[in-house]
Amino acid sequence: MATMADVARRAGVSVATVSHVLNGTRPVLPHTRQAVLDAVEELGYTTNTLARSLVTSRTRSIGLAVSAISNPYFTEILQGVEAASLEAGYSLLIADPHDDPEHERKVVQLLHERRVDGMIVAPSADPRELLAYLGRHDVPAVFLDRLVDAPGAAGGPRFDQVCADNAEPMSRLVTHLAGLGHRRIGLVAGRPGLSTTRERITGYRSGLAFAGLAYDGRLLVHGDSESTGAEQATETLLSLGVPPTALVTGNNAMTIGVLRALSAHGLSVPGDIALCCFDDFAWADLFSPRLTAIAQPGKDIGARAVGVLLERLAVPDRPARTVRLSCAFVHRTSCGCPSPSEEGTPS
Repeated sequence: MATMADVARRAGVSVATVSHVLNGTRPVLPHTRQAVLDAVEELGYTTNTLARSLVTSRTRSIGLAVSAISNPYFTEILQGVEAASLEAGYSLLIADPHDDPEHERKVVQLLHERRVDGMIVAPSADPRELLAYLGRHDVPAVFLDRLVDAPGAAGGPRFDQVCADNAEPMSRLVTHLAGLGHRRIGLVAGRPGLSTTRERITGYRSGLAFAGLAYDGRLLVHGDSESTGAEQATETLLSLGVPPTALVTGNNAMTIGVLRALSAHGLSVPGDIALCCFDDFAWADLFSPRLTAIAQPGKDIGARAVGVLLERLAVPDRPARTVRLSCAFVHRTSCGCPSPSEEGTPS
């Protein structure tokens, strides 16, 4: 196996120059850099990552803890994280916390023991053990999608956070349905305790208020962010003496459960009940009717989280910040509009 010294001899430069070229630690003349790269290619040299990590105390790896298997939205985020990590020269270690607080702390500890340089985590509804572990071990971390109320010394967030807007896009769905004449609009909300659930409920209520509609607590049910829970929650709404004429779902997994429940009752969308959903997904325009939805920029959220983490690693003492990305309103036919536009516009 070729060594750095072999590369230096072939290129006619010092070992230090080879190191500077490969690690980008100092500017090198273009022709010298090319000579080193040519020597690397000819000799088939590969960097000894383990040896470098022993010297630099960095492994150039990022730990990612998201429930990618149970939530298809996180698959899109994962793609963004992976692409941005690879572009920056970092490897990615992935663990699924299954949205369970105890398992979450275990997988984060496992990633930490693998000596990742930092972590990107989509926290559970009860992240107390997670926060305690990250704080105790001073682990550089970025929370994505779900925010954590963990104020720092100056009153701001303790950790960097990256997420999409939630309240305003949800309000837009509600006002859109109200504009179509609906007066009883139900919400199948996500798991209690998640910031996304809280913010989307806030948007739901503000949308009702903007449309001049009174809030009725019976029209808000929790689907626990899962298909089965949403199916049961929809049953609750349909059993009301005066059921809703329109529904809004809090995420893509719950949309499937809602559609299953409506089908079981022989209800058509939008003929019998209108439907809008938070979270667009790849096959949303293949349903009949095609689903009107809020599309979150999952890949951009993932990529931005990597960028924020790398900034944290470069400047460990800078103030933590929260980054929000805009969503898009994708207008299809499940809301009951006669001639919806197919264009997504920023919300």
